[in-house]
Amino acid sequence: MEERKCLECGQVVMGRSDKKFCSDACRNAYNNKQLSPQYNNVRNVNNVLARNRRILEKLNASGKTKTHRDKLVREGFDFNFITSNYETKNGDVYRFCYEQGYLDIGNGFLLLVKRED
Repeated sequence: MEERKCLECGQVVMGRSDKKFCSDACRNAYNNKQLSPQYNNVRNVNNVLARNRRILEKLNASGKTKTHRDKLVREGFDFNFITSNYETKNGDVYRFCYEQGYLDIGNGFLLLVKRED
């Protein structure tokens, strides 16, 4: 009978004939390495969206406030990443990072809002 080696660490694998890993930890480590390149972009985008949401939440404690665009930029806000848009009947476009959003009201000022469910 041929000796089988763990695909992750190389140790001898005991048990079923189709077993590929010596432990759950090795199986998880191997699969994480295989999937990591595919999810790097998704992970990076999610991190930017989460940071944007935290910044909006921090600057909008009351649920509706006015601030300058530069303040968001100084905090690290990236205006290229949002989760949705909401256009009102009069054509105003609110941009959201999850439930936290903003409306450009001109002259560099933004109206920060929190969408209520």
